[in-house]
Amino acid sequence: MIDLYYWQTPNGRKITIVLEELELPYKVIAVNIGRGDQFKPEFLAISPNNRMPAIVDRAPADGGPPISVFESGAILLYLADKTDKLIPADIRGRNEVVQWLMWQMAGVGPRFGQASDFTMYGKEKLPYAIDRYVNEVKRLVGVLDVRLADREFVAGAYSIADIAIYPWVRSAFERAVSITDPTAYPHVSRWLAAIGARPAVVRAYAISPEMVSTALDDEARKYLFGVRPRS
Repeated sequence: MIDLYYWQTPNGRKITIVLEELELPYKVIAVNIGRGDQFKPEFLAISPNNRMPAIVDRAPADGGPPISVFESGAILLYLADKTDKLIPADIRGRNEVVQWLMWQMAGVGPRFGQASDFTMYGKEKLPYAIDRYVNEVKRLVGVLDVRLADREFVAGAYSIADIAIYPWVRSAFERAVSITDPTAYPHVSRWLAAIGARPAVVRAYAISPEMVSTALDDEARKYLFGVRPRS
């Protein structure tokens, strides 16, 4: 059994997708990021960066005590290695997957997140910041579209690289954050449709629909956007 500390965000979605794809048994534990659950001591013991998702694997491959993992990319790698699935065993194939996984972690996640922040959540609309991150989202989606022009998935066979990228791009397209004309990215659109039709992805998106921060009140802003020093 794997304990999944979760809230309905693109990073959280990555882990429900991979767990469903791998058919691993898991239990969802809510981390309401709009009410400060990510700062509770029991969660910080698992995820010291006060970010979800995180997991605790109660049956690790070495047979030892439970293993906790934080950071969504690290979780994807851990689960792929645990099961020997969704990542190639050969050095060249693995390298391709890891490169695109890191591309998502270093580029897509932070840039898409900033675009959403400045276009949707900021009380003050800052044209420079909006233009900066909207243009970067478009650039990154363009990179992905070129990559997918001659292949079905980003790194050969369907892998944790696709799983990492998919929730962020799907969210941007669905919410029209920065993507004003999805038809301008035909290969990405085809890729989104193919992954979205996978039974495991359908199941993952049906999990805990109530775990979403809909009320962006002052309390939620304090936890989501405020700086909380650690002692």
